[in-house]
Amino acid sequence: MSILCGLPLVECVYCLACARWAWKRCLHTAGHDSENWGFANAEEFEPVPRLCRYILAVYEDDLRQPLWAPPGGYGITPDWLLHKRTYEDTSGRAPPYILYLDHEHADIVLAIRGLNLAKESDYAVLLDNRLGKKKFDGGYVHNGLLKAAGWVLDAECEVLRELVEKHPNYTLTFVGHSLGSGVAAMLTMVVVQNRHRLGNIERKRVRCYAIAPARCMSLNLAVRYADVINSVVLQDDFLPRTATPLEDIFKSLFCLPCLLCLRCMRDTCVPEEKMLKDPRRLYAPGRLYHIVERKPFRMGRFPPVVRTAVPVDGRFEHIVLSCNATSDHAIIWIEKEAQRALDLMLEKDEPMGIPAKQKMERQETLTRHNVEYKAALQRAKTLDVPHAYTPPSEYGTFDEEGETRSQGESSQKSSVDESWDSVIERHFDKDEHGHTVLKKEPLNKSF
Repeated sequence: MSILCGLPLVECVYCLACARWAWKRCLHTAGHDSENWGFANAEEFEPVPRLCRYILAVYEDDLRQPLWAPPGGYGITPDWLLHKRTYEDTSGRAPPYILYLDHEHADIVLAIRGLNLAKESDYAVLLDNRLGKKKFDGGYVHNGLLKAAGWVLDAECEVLRELVEKHPNYTLTFVGHSLGSGVAAMLTMVVVQNRHRLGNIERKRVRCYAIAPARCMSLNLAVRYADVINSVVLQDDFLPRTATPLEDIFKSLFCLPCLLCLRCMRDTCVPEEKMLKDPRRLYAPGRLYHIVERKPFRMGRFPPVVRTAVPVDGRFEHIVLSCNATSDHAIIWIEKEAQRALDLMLEKDEPMGIPAKQKMERQETLTRHNVEYKAALQRAKTLDVPHAYTPPSEYGTFDEEGETRSQGESSQKSSVDESWDSVIERHFDKDEHGHTVLKKEPLNKSF
């Protein structure tokens, strides 16, 4: 065609397409992923830096004489450490972890370390999977991570049940980094599905924090378990953004930049609608917290801000071309920036010394999370995500799948078509600090 027309049309179109792709990818920064999310407050983000330090403590051989403690220490009382499991204890079936009874924060914590590049057993957990291999609770999960979580639950079931029954007011928290984040997320799902094994523990007492999370569950599960699973991502971290199976990532570990670049080009050509329709595609689990501390075309780090949401579409779908894509995955950097972000939140917020104000802020956070969670479930159904779950309604009856049968077809259609933005705008507003807060309802003067 180029010869007949006398112009290199094909070559020109190809060059223009490549230039457009390069321009869009170079301008896409991590801040774009969460620019429409609300800001997290200190009350809900407070556990994150503390739990990061607990994960770092797993790397120590003796917590009474630590060698790599961060400034201020790990915040762990050695006498409250119940036990620590090493690779020898787990026989390579799961990463090392600790079980810690945190009396100060009324919490039972099981913290799991990240990938050890020198251990073949960790690679065996990652490689034990293929796309669509394992189904769980109506969705797909990473097979190797699920098996590791099952092993941990079997090993610690008796101890956890005794602790839960002995301390009925304590929460049960699973936390992990990188490989450990996937095991922690899977463990949380297994516990929620088998609560009878832990003395019928209430769902609201179980929670998970996946630090630098692996994409380990399908979209319907990622949204459905957002009330108990929280994922924390630092700026440009590559792992939550690449849909490349974990087994392929770590097979190509020594050529990781090349793999990420090729995956970036491939994902650019795939419409997001097609991605959402694939039931086997894995995502980062639960509610997302995004720590943003760099700006485009700026040098250095800025005061970090933390944004949070339960997104359905736009859930870290694009790799960020950044020299910090791998360094932002390090647990040391995440702990430092999370602590900086929390300190800034505490400085900006007015003093909350009065218990009534603390209780009111906690209630507002719970209400906001509940509204966002239900809106995300509804949006997943609206976008026709495979096996999406419709949240139970206060009215109407329910079928076997838990879907609401509305009293009228028109009311059901209007509830399904309600967008995320309309739900958030109806219930929330921004304060002077840019934080998302509940709208104040007018007082009823009739009485």
